[in-house]
Amino acid sequence: EVIRKRLLIDGDGAGDDRRINLLVKSFIKWCNSGSQEEGYSQYQRMLSTLSQCEFSMGKTLLVYDMNLREMENYEKIYKEIECSIAGAHEKIAECKKQILQAKRIRKNRQEYDALAKVIQHHPDRHETLKELEALGKELEHLSHIKESVEDKLELRRKQFHVLLSTIHELQQTLE
Repeated sequence: EVIRKRLLIDGDGAGDDRRINLLVKSFIKWCNSGSQEEGYSQYQRMLSTLSQCEFSMGKTLLVYDMNLREMENYEKIYKEIECSIAGAHEKIAECKKQILQAKRIRKNRQEYDALAKVIQHHPDRHETLKELEALGKELEHLSHIKESVEDKLELRRKQFHVLLSTIHELQQTLE
């Protein structure tokens, strides 16, 4: 319990309060000292206690300055990390755009490939034109044949009609 109270009172445990109390007591002893030798030894003890207090204070100041510099350094690192995170978010957004564009390009290529396969099944324009020309010539030839056949048919009809009319006349003459 005593140690706990001393640590609570003392702070970081450097013993500054105790040193100051010892310094005050040493000063009082020095003031009340009778002989010069005892006064000189008290004086030396006071100087050493003072130098210990100054050393402790200097050490505490250095630790405080170091802590401030470390805090500034951590702030700087924190800002750098935030900047790199923001940069990473921007890069991720850009990569997502690139992925969408790549997907669209891939989809278009697949459609183009499908259309190319369909087109490959059909003959090219030159061959189609040749076929059309050949079919046109054949159609023309067949239309000439049709006309000649129709002419012959018409001739045969007329001849058949003449034959029928002569047979009919012949029958009437025979009757």
